[in-house]
Amino acid sequence: MARLVIVSNRVPPPRAKGAASAGGLAVALQSFVSSGTLWFGWSGRVTERTPGKPKIVNGGGVTYATIDLGAEDYDRFYVGFANSSLWPLLHFRLGLMRYRREDFEGYLAVNAAFAEALIPMLRPDDMIWVHDYHLIPFADALRARGFTGRIGFFLHIPFVPPSVLDALPPARALMRSLCAYDVVGFQTRTHLQDFLDCARRFGGFAVEGEEVVTEGGRVRAIADPIGIDAPSFARVAARSAGTDYIRRLTESLTGRALAISAERLDYSKGLPNRFEGFARLLARFPQHHRTVSLLQIAARSREDVVEYQALRRELDRLAGDINGRFSQFDWVPLRYMTQTVARTKLAGLFRIARIGLVTPLRDGMNLVAKEFVAAQDPADPGVLVLSRFAGAAEELTEALLVNPYDPDEIAEAMNTALEMSLEERQERHAALRRAVFEVTAARYCNVFVEALAGEAGAGPPPAN
Repeated sequence: MARLVIVSNRVPPPRAKGAASAGGLAVALQSFVSSGTLWFGWSGRVTERTPGKPKIVNGGGVTYATIDLGAEDYDRFYVGFANSSLWPLLHFRLGLMRYRREDFEGYLAVNAAFAEALIPMLRPDDMIWVHDYHLIPFADALRARGFTGRIGFFLHIPFVPPSVLDALPPARALMRSLCAYDVVGFQTRTHLQDFLDCARRFGGFAVEGEEVVTEGGRVRAIADPIGIDAPSFARVAARSAGTDYIRRLTESLTGRALAISAERLDYSKGLPNRFEGFARLLARFPQHHRTVSLLQIAARSREDVVEYQALRRELDRLAGDINGRFSQFDWVPLRYMTQTVARTKLAGLFRIARIGLVTPLRDGMNLVAKEFVAAQDPADPGVLVLSRFAGAAEELTEALLVNPYDPDEIAEAMNTALEMSLEERQERHAALRRAVFEVTAARYCNVFVEALAGEAGAGPPPAN
């Protein structure tokens, strides 16, 4: 049987497998990665220069191979093109996109350096599964170095239609790089269709059904929504709800309902809109004064990116304004924290929450929405308020779906959730729970790897 090689921007150290610091990808893959798997990518460390050889660590039968990034490569590849050009573009935030040609050249150079470091470790029959927007040119780089085996790519964030992608100067080169893979996976059918449209326009390729016909073969496009290990998360949530940590929070609420949001501090998550939505709830529905508290957990990230620094300042200001306007001596309506919270503790927080507030402006999937559903007590469940622009909205149709750009719509949904009857909450949660327990992390992995193991057929030659 062919060995599976996973390639991702960040590689979780063996001890962090499944921990909060490991990230959503590691959590999704933890039950799938098995003995013999090779996992390759960036170590997370920035050094003077990018070394030529990876560091090898073995854990649980899995080989973890990591490479450091030189300071200049980090600035151009990670801070520059990946997170200042691609991330805003693929989240439909053209006004935040910053493009410099030297950053794109650095992006290509790092992908080439990663391929150069990995190629000596590969076997001819390896299947390579590449993850996310940092590594779009990786198949090109491997093909240029002689690898002819199966290579698949999965995009965890949204994809965009041609009218949006057209704003990126190297759009054509990136599309041809994407079409160097044998399989390309997306979270939703909407993202898949946008990819096919872009392959026609920017790659110049024919599309037959859900396959792109290239000079070198066929690229299969699939929609494969990522999930969670719902039974495991539900058990963790039930146990965590009885811990001292959760008891302390429950006591501090003094009988008030808890609304909760938890994600990275990122402009794609719609945090200012959400804060304003909560403020509109308190302004328009004064019956909820002193009866509800919003806990916003927004772990700091990418603090060397200017836009993230500005976002943090804006949220600090908004939080102060909301609490200044509505607080009473025995009630602080908004609790805002930027520390990372362990996943086990988050599970307990979700379990006791009356509202899960998940309102990104755009998201590939959003596993927090699924975790909130899995964590709930079916006998007395909370209500999920979900952005209709999150990939999860295609599956979680029984949530209260909102337009995250409209703070009043968020406020109205929160009011509905707070006043919803137990019977309706149970009915909605039962439908959501079925969806979350059916589309699991294991299913996501199996669907993609089965597609990748299909009939061979490399993509086109490397893009120029």
